[in-house]
Amino acid sequence: MSEAVWEAYAIRYATHATRTRRECFVGIDPHDALPYPLDFFVWMVRCGERVFVIDTGFDHAEGERRGRSIIRLPSEGLAMLGVDAAAVEDVVVSHLHFDHAGTIDAFPRARFHLQETEMAYATGHCMTWEALRAAYSVEHVVRMVREVYAGRVAFVDGERELAPGLSVHLIGGHVKGVQAVRVRTARGWLVLASDTAHFYENFEQNRPFIVVHDLEATLRGYEKLRALASSPRHIIPGHDPLVLRRYPAPAPHLEGIVARLDATPPTD
Repeated sequence: MSEAVWEAYAIRYATHATRTRRECFVGIDPHDALPYPLDFFVWMVRCGERVFVIDTGFDHAEGERRGRSIIRLPSEGLAMLGVDAAAVEDVVVSHLHFDHAGTIDAFPRARFHLQETEMAYATGHCMTWEALRAAYSVEHVVRMVREVYAGRVAFVDGERELAPGLSVHLIGGHVKGVQAVRVRTARGWLVLASDTAHFYENFEQNRPFIVVHDLEATLRGYEKLRALASSPRHIIPGHDPLVLRRYPAPAPHLEGIVARLDATPPTD
């Protein structure tokens, strides 16, 4: 039997253009005041008729409340690739922060693959502290609890193969239960890092993002990402605008919106 080979896409749906380096990295940097914009993505992988969506983003109301600029809803970005969110059967939720676990209503048929550790973290003692709960939306978390009661959450304990050539892996660090997705593509094993690494600079220079639950786990997580990927250039960070510059669009009209991650970057 031939091995499953997946297509992989990053879909930009929002941005935070006014962020600075001081707001992005742990530690002091001589360039702290320089702009360091942050983009928001959801991801889609496809093998034949099988589709997985990774994360569900946030909507206009959440964006307005948080000062983030919505460019398009995640479901609208998926539609540009011929994927109907309402028909998607599998969604990996990397973690439950506001920018990764909103718009769940757009996926009425989906089963949500979530680390059990993340659900416990997002509903437990740690959420009594503002510093740790600030990036969560209580409405998103409550909605996921409702999906648990509806039998639509598939909990993962550590790592699991969800389909041939596609697996999820608990990384931790940024939050207690954040996971990454490993996927076999024509150019090798890609790791869709989501918030286990926000920027290339995080894992290339071991410089963690400023929102962190466990600093040691974050740094060890970069080692895990490198071990899972065919090379460091096969790691796709979760918020870096460079992703859209390093990877080609699948079609001219998707330039600046979608990156084809299983295509070899021109710089490789």
